[in-house]
Amino acid sequence: MTQSQIARAGSSTGTGSRFWRNKKAYAGIIPFLLLTGLFLLWPTVNVVYGAFFTEEGKFSLDYIKNTIQEEAHWIPFLNTLKISFWTSIVGGLIGALFAWAISTGKPDGIGRRFVMAAGGVLAQFGGVMLAFAFFATFGFNGFVTTFALKFSETSFLASPDWLYGLFGLGVVYTFFQIPLMFIVFLPAVENLKPQWSEASLSLGGSSKDYWFRIGFPVLFPSFLGGILLLFVNAFSAYATAAALISQGTIITPLDIGSALSSEVGGASAPLAKTLSLYMVAVVVIVMALYSLLRKRVSKWENTK
Repeated sequence: MTQSQIARAGSSTGTGSRFWRNKKAYAGIIPFLLLTGLFLLWPTVNVVYGAFFTEEGKFSLDYIKNTIQEEAHWIPFLNTLKISFWTSIVGGLIGALFAWAISTGKPDGIGRRFVMAAGGVLAQFGGVMLAFAFFATFGFNGFVTTFALKFSETSFLASPDWLYGLFGLGVVYTFFQIPLMFIVFLPAVENLKPQWSEASLSLGGSSKDYWFRIGFPVLFPSFLGGILLLFVNAFSAYATAAALISQGTIITPLDIGSALSSEVGGASAPLAKTLSLYMVAVVVIVMALYSLLRKRVSKWENTK
């Protein structure tokens, strides 16, 4: 075969453009990479640099050490961990029960479709809208408060003070944690194989044996993964708390907001970046655990 024939054969099969054909498949992710770089990677780099370097560009651990040692900052951080933990546990348990209840109904029933749609909406119902809903219900002039003052002045609901503290913030957070857990945990419940229950019954096991020996152990990694996801969701929430608690910094997101926009001369960008770095560290650890759990769960979810 002559050189010209070899060249024509190579061009006809397209081997010369194979490199570019393979690379064109990745062109669609360029906008995603740009958005990730602008709104995730660059802010993270900025936070890390601001926490470890002074305004003169010198490396220093003073911000890291001093921030966590000050009571005004580590108490809100501890409160953030507490409220994230308890709302994830309470919301996770209630949401998991809702998921189990819906999984036992008709797959194409009207009730299921309604609950699925409502869960998707309520999981995103946060921020100022959620705070206003609780103001209108349990606030100083709220419906429930007015009703309680009229018929039972000594009841717990007659005073709206509970709504503007850490307990009230936890109640509000739990409101959007429940539907989120419902959406996350429902696929795991539906992936329980009916054959497992039939095999357990055929071997003489009771319903209790099935759940404690098969159902709960299989669902526990998915449940724990949902709890971790709810923890991160509450840990990083800001808008709801900012609208509900206009004064004070009882949690770290509000502390960061105050450090960035203080009206009494307390604004400090390095402080805000240091607090953000602590939050990023917690989120990275939790999401790493979540990723490990998802790998374990995917092994049996993909089985036929």
